[in-house]
Amino acid sequence: MAVSISVVLLLLILAVIFLRSGGLKISHALVCGLLGFFLASTSLAPTIYNGVSATADVVSGLKP
Repeated sequence: MAVSISVVLLLLILAVIFLRSGGLKISHALVCGLLGFFLASTSLAPTIYNGVSATADVVSGLKP
């Protein structure tokens, strides 16, 4: 578990650096994808899923 959290933090830091630099390349997208896969295996996954689902429900309820 400690190794998984370390990898998630490292990938999160790399993703933030890549996004702030302005240019998202293939390698950057790969890091972001790996971050997603590692986050899915942590204890944060249900919280992230519930947050995304709630946001999608709010957005789908809006009428233009």
